[in-house]
Amino acid sequence: MQQRLSASGRPSGTDGYDFSYRMVVDSRYQKVARTKSILRSFFLVQAITLFLGLVLLIFQSASEGLASRVLEISTTACGLISLIIGELGRKRSRVNMLRFFMVASSIAVSLLMFCAIRKCSGFMVRTSASFTFFV
Repeated sequence: MQQRLSASGRPSGTDGYDFSYRMVVDSRYQKVARTKSILRSFFLVQAITLFLGLVLLIFQSASEGLASRVLEISTTACGLISLIIGELGRKRSRVNMLRFFMVASSIAVSLLMFCAIRKCSGFMVRTSASFTFFV
C-alpha cells in the first residue's frame, strides 16, 4: 500500500500539526529519572570517599600492623559492599535493596566515626569544678 505524497515530498500526516496527539512522558516518571541521577552522583561521591579511605587505611595499617585497624578496614569494606547493593537497587528500582543500603551505610558510617573518635588522641575531656572542656 503506497502512501500519498504531499507537495513537499513527505507522507501526509507528518506536517507537524499532529503534536497534540504525540505521547509525552508523565511528570512523575521525569521526577523519578531526575532523582535516580542525583542518587547516582551521591553514590559515586560516597564510593570514591570509601575507596580512598580503604586505601589509606591499608597503607597506614602496613606500618602499624593490621591488627590495630581491623575494625576500620572491615567497616569500610562493608560500606563498599552495601554501596554496591544500593547501586543495584537504584538501577533496578528495588526498594528493599535501597533500604538495606541505607541501614548498612548508616551503621558503617557510625562505626567509622566511633573509630575515628576513639583513635583521636587530642579529643579528651578535662573537667574543672563547674565546667567541662573539650580539647
